[in-house]
Amino acid sequence: MKLIISILYLAIGISWSAAAIDASVSCAVFKSGTQNYAEIYLYIVGSTVKYLPIDTTTGNYQAAVEVVILFKQKEQIVKFDKYQLKTIPSKFSTDFIDLKRYALQDGDYDVEVSVTDAHQLKNARTFTQSVHVNFEKNKVQQSDIQLLSNFKADSTSGSALVKNGYALESVPFGFYDKNAFKLAFYHEIYHTDQVIKDDFLLTFGIEKINSGGNQTVLIAHKKRSAKPVDVLLQQVDISQIASGNYLLFIEVRNRAKELLSRKTIAFQRSNPNLNLSLKDTLANETLDKEFVQQLGKDSLRYALKAIAPKLRGDEVQVINTIIANGTLTAQRNFLFRYWTNQAPNQPEFAYKKFMEVAHAADRLYKSGFGYGFETDRGSIFIKYGKPDDLISVEDDPSAPPYEIWVYHSFPQTKQTNVKFVFYNPSLAGGDYRILHSTARGEYNNPRWKVELYRRNAPTEIQGGSAFDATEMQGNINRNVSRNFDDL
Repeated sequence: MKLIISILYLAIGISWSAAAIDASVSCAVFKSGTQNYAEIYLYIVGSTVKYLPIDTTTGNYQAAVEVVILFKQKEQIVKFDKYQLKTIPSKFSTDFIDLKRYALQDGDYDVEVSVTDAHQLKNARTFTQSVHVNFEKNKVQQSDIQLLSNFKADSTSGSALVKNGYALESVPFGFYDKNAFKLAFYHEIYHTDQVIKDDFLLTFGIEKINSGGNQTVLIAHKKRSAKPVDVLLQQVDISQIASGNYLLFIEVRNRAKELLSRKTIAFQRSNPNLNLSLKDTLANETLDKEFVQQLGKDSLRYALKAIAPKLRGDEVQVINTIIANGTLTAQRNFLFRYWTNQAPNQPEFAYKKFMEVAHAADRLYKSGFGYGFETDRGSIFIKYGKPDDLISVEDDPSAPPYEIWVYHSFPQTKQTNVKFVFYNPSLAGGDYRILHSTARGEYNNPRWKVELYRRNAPTEIQGGSAFDATEMQGNINRNVSRNFDDL
């Protein structure tokens, strides 16, 4: 992953800003000689902060964030840092990346990192994490695990990203997307020369996090020699690992295979390109005593369509195929397999609880075009649940009816304060369409305000042209910006 991965054109003459700063902040603890230290990894999505013009001759823009880092023990601040981080001047938005190291004594710490848009002070986020620092010499100890998006040999640049001869770029948000085929990580093991004094076994692997117990999906072993510091820089193939939540684990065992130490770190995987085998899906199952056997043609079709918003694109294609051409057995097989994967111990209970949600979405968002859960609002309701808050506006004289939904916690992408905007341009009953979202992976439209008012106020665009503007002029009855920001 390159350091600059977000490319969003900034129209000349327009200062562009987003509503909520999006950042990834994590902390990992290591040991160097006799000194312990913590590393703070900071990654800020450039398209979520405000850019201002800095050079009229080149048309370049620049953004900046204020960073405050606190280390606390029992509410007392024991270490403090404050600095400003700027993007390079550019016509494009660029993501921020930074790393800071701080020496720490043994103990427990609460780490607090605040990031504030320097050009829009209300656009701010605070992150907290607890860390334990203790590298006793009479025990085998492990550093935290640093998940990497990229690494390369580097012994000359002097970059803060360099450690033990490699430039290490942390993966933001602990998230590996569909383009990631390898998972790389950096790790250190201490004191094996003093405690084990012999070769030892290093085991690492990946576990899928399931409600009924974790399942190992990858495991590997390495024989290592005892030394004061053993550095592990490793990558593994995750091309065949399905979408889901996982743990990477690293274990140290002696020659008798007794577990001496273990470290884990959680990550998310999105792998929509992993083909779901239609042949396997349609394979015969013994379902005589299962709940799906009681479902008739209409109930099966309804249940399959209801789970479609929660599936990958290739799985939706499978559903459409078996609804159109498949037998009832194939439909039952697919539905049963889906719910046993979701809840291995109680698939019927999970199915029934979900269908309560599906029926609610169908009632709430029915529009006359298919089921309510097939509409944009219904689909988001199925995927992410009921919003924590919403605003519904039908009396804005310059705009069609619209709704703004907010999710204060959004674990699917590890975001907070995620918002969705829906509008009804046709004015038909319930025909709300998604206009904009701040959720990663969902429809994002920087010009959503212009689109909302396009028909009824086409001449009241603020700055620029109708093609590149992102804001509307103020109006006494035009409250969408206030509603969006305040929710």
